[in-house]
Amino acid sequence: MDLRLSDEQQLMKETVRRIMVEKVAPRAAEIDQQAVFPWDVYELFKENEIFSLTVPEEYGGLDGKLLTLCIAIEEVGRICGSSTMILGNHSLGVGPIALWGNKAQKEKYLPGIGTGELKGSFALTEPNAGSDVGGMQTRAVLKGDRYIINGNKCFITHADIADVLTIFAKVAVDGVDKITAFLVDAKSKGITIGKKEDKMGLRGSTTCSINFEDLEVENHENNILGKVGDGFRIALDCLDKGRIMCGSQAIGIAQGALDVANPYTQTRIQFGKPLNHNQGVQFMLADMATEINAARALTRTAAWKYDNHEPDMVQFSAMSKLYATDMAMRVTTNAVQLLGGYGYSKEYPVERMMRDAKIFTIFEGANEIQRMVIGRALAK
Repeated sequence: MDLRLSDEQQLMKETVRRIMVEKVAPRAAEIDQQAVFPWDVYELFKENEIFSLTVPEEYGGLDGKLLTLCIAIEEVGRICGSSTMILGNHSLGVGPIALWGNKAQKEKYLPGIGTGELKGSFALTEPNAGSDVGGMQTRAVLKGDRYIINGNKCFITHADIADVLTIFAKVAVDGVDKITAFLVDAKSKGITIGKKEDKMGLRGSTTCSINFEDLEVENHENNILGKVGDGFRIALDCLDKGRIMCGSQAIGIAQGALDVANPYTQTRIQFGKPLNHNQGVQFMLADMATEINAARALTRTAAWKYDNHEPDMVQFSAMSKLYATDMAMRVTTNAVQLLGGYGYSKEYPVERMMRDAKIFTIFEGANEIQRMVIGRALAK
């Protein structure tokens, strides 16, 4: 396993870094304050073909590797947590199609998603079905040649701007409920976008509820991913990939916080000397840098294992998400502490980074769930 970046990956990393520093950094605080989806950033990613990172090569992707995507996501996160959701959710939204779609589904959606012309969204979570996916209550009932879907989803990222939804619903088969994934045009009759969440962090990324009322989906193989009953497996496969991306988002935010805190301690004078001349501050910075690099190594290892279909990939996916997101909370909290009163002020970005970091320990499977996944793998 060689995790050194290829020339192409290094060039992509530098390109994303330059775009974020020059174009997005001046907007990052405003994106958070306005709590509105940043269409200018979306267009920036589109113009620079960054969405090509989210689809396989045969459908216009750059190289189809999760590792390459994670490297880009990390660079985005160093500047703006909300913007990581543009790239991360774009990949999660396309995930069910890329992993489980038939040839017709892939040809219909993947090229457009790779250019940014189409946007997908992953409609899984419900009020009573977060970590417990099996608790979902959305149902699809077959009537004639159509499925009729009724139910509600919540906390669905970018549901309000999506062109295509992957909707997970229960279908009764011989008296047994089986979760099934439906591919649906987001503008279909019977779909209503509900409450938009007023969130603590990632405020430039919209999170909404969705209501389905007698939504009709033709009983055709191109409207169902895999087969009836494959939905639970599809969701898990997508989340295994999503958790690694989640780790990269968290690492980017943590690195961004260190990028602010370290130079601050070099210029802030206290008791007649720079703050970083104090051993306690040096130790804190040393721990922050060490934990970031440890998380980066673990997450990139998980991405490499995903790309190479290693048998312990699921365990490493869970470990990378668990460690990186817990680390990001520690690092961003310490960054606020190092900046003191300024850290608590919106004048500096570390308070935003701390708010952004928190959600990563919750979504894509709460970290308590990751410990269960890891524990069960070890028990085998």
